[in-house]
Amino acid sequence: LDLGCGNGELARDLARRRFRGAYLGLDFSDALLIEARRGLDERPNFAFSPVDLADGAPAIDLPRDTFDRVFAFAVLHHIPGRERRAHLLRIVRGLLPPDGLFIHSNWQFLRSERLRKRIHPWSEVGLLDDDVDPDDYLLDWRRGGFGLRYVHHFSEPELASLAADTGFRVLETFYSDGESGDLGLYQIWGR
Repeated sequence: LDLGCGNGELARDLARRRFRGAYLGLDFSDALLIEARRGLDERPNFAFSPVDLADGAPAIDLPRDTFDRVFAFAVLHHIPGRERRAHLLRIVRGLLPPDGLFIHSNWQFLRSERLRKRIHPWSEVGLLDDDVDPDDYLLDWRRGGFGLRYVHHFSEPELASLAADTGFRVLETFYSDGESGDLGLYQIWGR
């Protein structure tokens, strides 16, 4: 299961590796789902579906123990509010068998001076700092035009707390991505 599959990068990588299991990519963007399906039409084990994960993930109605791996690359930090994130993670945990893994990454944009310059005040969208949680930010997004995106900046201790609160165990933590090699905080959680 690929939460926030975007343009299907993980799906295409799995297809190149001749993955034979069931793959389901979920994303809120119909345009990205169309792009994700490209080149995978002949692969019946690859499916895609529109789901807004930030809206409480109401459409993830799948049987328990459906997937042995759930991926969420650059997704959790776009889910506003700890309760919404915890709700989504409880759903994810229910989809995994006892030995299943949840593998995710989260932006570490505060480590980059260039990305810190892209932080905008909440007042630009009619909010006050008190209206959002600590470590919530509004970043400009320039790919394909200008936009503003909600991003939560996670620390390792915060993720460990979120894992424990939702019944997961943190198995591995590492940093990767970006010129400095530390702009993505990756974790593998066990059920």
